[in-house]
Amino acid sequence: MRFDLITIFPEFFAGPLQHGIVRRAREAGIIAIHVQDLREFTKDRHRTVDDRPFGGGEGMVLKPEPLFEAVESLLGHSVGDASGKPQLAANTAIVLLSAAGKRFTQETARRCAQLDRIVFLCGRYEGVDERVAEHLASEEISIGDFVLSGGELPAALIIDAVTRLLPGALGNQASSQNESFSLLERAQNSQTAALHKALSHGQTMLDFPHYTRPADFRGWKVPEVLIGGNHAEVAKWRQRMAMEKTLRNRPDLLQRESQ
Repeated sequence: MRFDLITIFPEFFAGPLQHGIVRRAREAGIIAIHVQDLREFTKDRHRTVDDRPFGGGEGMVLKPEPLFEAVESLLGHSVGDASGKPQLAANTAIVLLSAAGKRFTQETARRCAQLDRIVFLCGRYEGVDERVAEHLASEEISIGDFVLSGGELPAALIIDAVTRLLPGALGNQASSQNESFSLLERAQNSQTAALHKALSHGQTMLDFPHYTRPADFRGWKVPEVLIGGNHAEVAKWRQRMAMEKTLRNRPDLLQRESQ
């Protein structure tokens, strides 16, 4: 899978993408990452990528010309104009990272993991020219209900979330199926009606609690069920604890799915 990052701060990615699972996936050839400096597609001596918005207002807005040309350079073909917009290659997405986009979720990550290529447009300043969102990007994504200085950090987060879902990226592929926001699809003798309902609907829940050695740390002991050797009981305990943690920390997940 290939990730392209269009940014005015290419040096930003020198660190976040050089560690852990992402680094190993790059070395194994599972993913390829290309960072493109947006300023290479400017035409003035100041390498200007932004301008004041029409109608007035605070701040500066990223111009459409360099973003369109950067994408066209990477794809190797025109993305069209008002008279017609060519279709993107199959399994390719152009993602504008924006606080105004649709919220990124684990389901979004799973969908992105089915693609062959994602081109990220890292916004900056007060945003980007709306023609980029309407006519260049195939989708607009936000990582949460808050505002960041730019799209570089969200791009790095999404690359990490998607990479770990790709075959071979994790040492144990089952790890990606037993994490927070994974779908717990079956109830195994569930002990509460709420848990049974959530599981029967394949609801998204947080991960269950994890413990490791020592079994007794400062008087806080590992739950007995985890060291008893009964795998069926462990599975039931984990499902119950996942539900309790979701109800405690993110009840909105269950409310959202029940609507």
